[in-house]
Amino acid sequence: MGFRYEGKAATVAMVVFLALSSSYMAEAFRRGLVLNKSPASAAAADQPAADATVATAAAADAAPAKNASAAASPAPANASATASPSPSAAPDGAATVFDITKYGATENSKDNFGAFQKAWNAACASKGPSTVVIPKGTFATGQVFFQGPCNSTSMTVEVQGSLKALTDISEFASPEWFSIQHVNNVHVKGTGTFDGQGASIWGNNDCATNDHCVHPPVNIKVIGVNNSLIEDITSLNAKGFHFHVTNSNNITVRHVTITAPGDSPNTDGIHVSTSSFVNITHSVIGSGDDCVSIGQGALNVSVTDVTCGPGHGISVGSLGKYDNELDVDGIFVRNCTIRNTTNGARIKTWGGSGPSKASNIIYEDIIMENVQNPIIIDQHYGSKTKPSNVKVGNIHYRNIRGTSVSVLAVNLMCSSAVPCEGVELTDVELTYTGKPAKSSLFAAECQNAKTTFGGKINPTACKV
Repeated sequence: MGFRYEGKAATVAMVVFLALSSSYMAEAFRRGLVLNKSPASAAAADQPAADATVATAAAADAAPAKNASAAASPAPANASATASPSPSAAPDGAATVFDITKYGATENSKDNFGAFQKAWNAACASKGPSTVVIPKGTFATGQVFFQGPCNSTSMTVEVQGSLKALTDISEFASPEWFSIQHVNNVHVKGTGTFDGQGASIWGNNDCATNDHCVHPPVNIKVIGVNNSLIEDITSLNAKGFHFHVTNSNNITVRHVTITAPGDSPNTDGIHVSTSSFVNITHSVIGSGDDCVSIGQGALNVSVTDVTCGPGHGISVGSLGKYDNELDVDGIFVRNCTIRNTTNGARIKTWGGSGPSKASNIIYEDIIMENVQNPIIIDQHYGSKTKPSNVKVGNIHYRNIRGTSVSVLAVNLMCSSAVPCEGVELTDVELTYTGKPAKSSLFAAECQNAKTTFGGKINPTACKV
C-alpha cells in the first residue's frame, strides 16, 4: 500500500497481509458474494430469508431527477420468515428496488459487505431496470464488487446514507474499496457519502519516495464500464485515489464533491486512464494530490466547470513511468477555477521514459487564485538527468487569468530529446502575489518548446 514497516515487523506484516487478503477473497468467492458464476445463480443463493417481498420503485428512472429517493414498500403481514423471496414485478418501465437492509445490512454491523453483494447480485440477475438502494444511516463495509455482466437492462445505485470503509488494510485484497466492473448503463446517484477513512493509513504511505509502492485502495473504481453516469455523491478522505476510471467509455461524472486534506498523500480526486469520452463537470474537488489526473491511454476527456483546491492542480500525467504506455489525445479543460494549489494547468512526463505522445490538449477560460506554477510543462518529472521520450505537441493555453505565488508563472520545461511543438499561449494574464522582494523576478521561462504568444501576455513572453 506504500506503507512503511520497520525492523522485524516488515516481514511479519507482509506475511499477515497476504494471508488475510487471500483468505478474505476466498471466503467471498465461497459464499458466492462476488459474481464468479452467472448473475442468476448467484442471486438465487443470496435471497434474504427474512422478507417475502422486495419493494418496487414508483416510477421509471432511466435519467432520474437529482436527489430522487425510491421508497420501499413494507412486507406483507403474512410473509413467511423462512421464505426465499423474489423481487416483485415492477410496473412497466419502473425499476425494481433492492434495499441493502432487506439483505442484512445494519448500522451496528462491523462489516456489511455481504449484504451489499447480495443486493447487487439479486439486482444484477433481475430482468428490466434495477435499483440498489443504500438508505439513510451509516453502514460500515469492506471491499464491495458491483460486477457484471447483468441481466438487468440498467443498474442504478442510489446512495442516501453514509458508507464507511474499514480501517484494517488487510481487509482489502486489491487496491479498491467499491469496484464497478464489466457492466453497462450504470447510474450511481444520491446525496450520500463514501468515507474512505484514509487518515487511518496516510501516515504509513511512502509512495512519494517509493516508486514501487503498492497503492492504497481507491474509494470508487470504474473498470470496463460503458455509457454510465455518476452524480451528486460525496467522496471523503479516500485511502488512495477517490475515483479511478479505467478501460471504460462514455462516462460522465457530475455534481460530485471530493474532499481530503491538502497534505493527504496520493488522494487524487479523479484519475482517468485507458478510457475515452469521459466528461467531468460541475464538481468541487479538494485533495492532497491532483484534483484531476489524466493518465496513459486517455482519449477525448473533458473537464469543465470544476473548482479545484487544495491539491496539485488539473494535470495531464504523470506519463511515461512504465513501459509501453498508450498515447494521450484530446484533453479539454475549460471554465475551471484553481485555488491555493501547488500547480495549476500541468503536464508532467517522466524523465527516461519510453516513447509515447500527449497531443491536442487545451486549457481554456481558467481562473487561478494564489496558485504555485500556474502553467507548467514538466518533462523532468522523477528524473533531472534523463530526458523524457514523451512527445508533447499541439498544446493550447487560452484566457488564463488570476494570481501566482511563484515567480515563474509560466514554466515550460520540455524534453531535449523530443522538444514540445505547437505550444500556444493567448491572453494569459497573471499577477504576482508572492513575497514582495521577489516581484522583480516575475517571469516566464521556456526550454525546448516551440511556442507562440498572442493577445495580452503577463508575465512577458519568454524567448524561444
